[in-house]
Amino acid sequence: MPRTARKLSESGIYHIMVRGINRNIIFRDENDIRHFLQILSTLKKDGSFALYGYCFMSNHVHLLLHEKTFSLSEIMRRLGSSYVSWHNRKYDRIGYLFQDRFKSEPVEDNAYFLTVLRYIHQNPFKAGLISNISEYQWSSYPDYLYAKGFTDIDFALNMFHSDRKKALHEFTVFHLKQTDEQCLDIDAPQPICDQKATEIIIEVCKIKQPSDLLKMDKTSRRTLLNKLKVQQGLSIRQIERLTGINRNTVYKS
Repeated sequence: MPRTARKLSESGIYHIMVRGINRNIIFRDENDIRHFLQILSTLKKDGSFALYGYCFMSNHVHLLLHEKTFSLSEIMRRLGSSYVSWHNRKYDRIGYLFQDRFKSEPVEDNAYFLTVLRYIHQNPFKAGLISNISEYQWSSYPDYLYAKGFTDIDFALNMFHSDRKKALHEFTVFHLKQTDEQCLDIDAPQPICDQKATEIIIEVCKIKQPSDLLKMDKTSRRTLLNKLKVQQGLSIRQIERLTGINRNTVYKS
């Protein structure tokens, strides 16, 4: 069956999503995400594109970018091939990592641009991984708040106000609004049932039952809770329910 032609953006701005094949994990640890970010940063240095937003989840990544000297396809080809080659060497594997070709949608006006940016930044919150989007370190939201990283923040902030302090306030208020927005027609991820989640906790933590996590020292428990959230995709609510560990403790781990 022939592929549908990719819809081109007149503005040159696209919302992109790349997902692991069969929804498999593509970022097994924080170093995987750091390496992907490094590749993204290196590609961006020659001015081939502007980056307005991103968010990394365990089995997919969202990008909001503006193609410049390189086409979107060329940007994603270079980004994907570099990461997959590195990932396969690291984990001694062969074959595909990403599912089919990347998904993209054109972003043609300011209103939808901001909708997409908020949607991207709220991803981990809606997945139940965090309680506040400012605490998620693997998205571009902290770049906006603290003017750090390599995200091109001026484009979005200038839509709110010419004064940076006022722009940041309005930007934050806008992002804290909870919505049911859906972008890119992405299939909602299937929730992990409690039985499967229990098996994951037992396997990852090397324990007999989830409640055994309560008996561990704080440092070991914090590390394992982080793995369950970031690498395995279990929600804060589910971990709290199955282990009996206070929600705030799970959230801060």
